Amino acid sequence: MTSSVAPFIHPSAFVEDGAVVGPGTKVWHLVHLRTGAVVGAECVLGKNVFVDAGAVVGDRVKIQNNVSVYAGVTLEDEVFVGPSAVFTNDMFPRAQNPAWQIVPTLVRRGASVGGNATVICGTTIGEFAMVGAGSVVTRDVADHELVVGNPARHLGWVCRCGRVSSRDVERPDDPTCEECRA
Repeated sequence: MTSSVAPFIHPSAFVEDGAVVGPGTKVWHLVHLRTGAVVGAECVLGKNVFVDAGAVVGDRVKIQNNVSVYAGVTLEDEVFVGPSAVFTNDMFPRAQNPAWQIVPTLVRRGASVGGNATVICGTTIGEFAMVGAGSVVTRDVADHELVVGNPARHLGWVCRCGRVSSRDVERPDDPTCEECRA
């Protein structure tokens, strides 16, 4: 169910004409939303968040302080992004590149990206997956997979609630943890 409450936009935030902000969303200090940015309903955008033109943020997403969501990045519903996480959108970055092309990144529903993690463009982070703090994601992350390190490597599987449900290499048929099964 989506809120019918108008979004809250802090006076220090800069929301360009043409940016879309859904109902019930909270846009905090020094946030910058570019023309063409889309932010869904009931989100929380922490201090100093930047959402670029062409970036899409789903409903009930929480983006903590100092995160930039660049063009080509899509965060589906209920994604969590920890403080100072980084999303790239260019495989061959140069200050001047007339052939520059945006390389898309997708973070699927319910996934979490830990603080200071870096997500390299062209990757997909699966539903309810978890990327540990400080990790560098250079490949796709499967649904419910837990990855950590630089480069991010498989450490286990997580439940929808975020608890580790298995340390096996193979994904369990049911990644639900013991607490949620009870």
